Amino acid sequence: MKRFYKTAAPAPADTGWQVLLDGRGIKTAMGAQQVVPGQTLANALADEWAAQGEEIDPAGFVFRDLADYAIDLVRADRDAAIANLLRFAETDTLCYRADPEEALFKRQQEVWEPLVQAAEAHHGIHFQRVSGIMHRPQPPATLETLRVYLAGLDDFTLAALNTLASLAASLTVALAALEDGADAQTLWAAANLEEDWQIELWGEDDLARERRDRRAAEFANALRFATLARADSR
Repeated sequence: MKRFYKTAAPAPADTGWQVLLDGRGIKTAMGAQQVVPGQTLANALADEWAAQGEEIDPAGFVFRDLADYAIDLVRADRDAAIANLLRFAETDTLCYRADPEEALFKRQQEVWEPLVQAAEAHHGIHFQRVSGIMHRPQPPATLETLRVYLAGLDDFTLAALNTLASLAASLTVALAALEDGADAQTLWAAANLEEDWQIELWGEDDLARERRDRRAAEFANALRFATLARADSR
């Protein structure tokens, strides 16, 4: 598709901010007005439109796609979005460790345990750690506390968390991405600790590296989106 507009600029809307293309507001994929919480995120969305060349490249709309997801899907059924996130707590990768006598266990303890303990301290909860792959349910009180916390987040943060948790297979990692100063590269490395361990042992092929790099970029973009969405509410 050829570029059909000259200017892209953020502007106040009735309930937040929006992007105007030649003075007209943008709509989401499902036809709703794309209104976001604050100017900081609106600026980033406008930058995506302004950066397009003569031909529109859909891959250049990372933040727009997340905003659409927040408005069209999360807002339409917040309970379902929260339930989906809680599934990543129930089977959190960081809670499933190797057997204590294995060398991998030591690395998991060094990298994962601080993240799990930080989440426990922040939310006043306890996660059940497991050695091996057999599933163990997390304490109901932990899941309920996390449900209440997630219910207090805005639609845009929940949309970002969905991407973060899906990529990391961990709600613990996703929640850590909301902390001030969170580093996407460090958190992504933690989420991929076991994969990196296997690479050290057996090597890595080019296709796997390309997939890993692509997913790492998605993770970093989702973290950045969450930061932008929350910037004007602090």
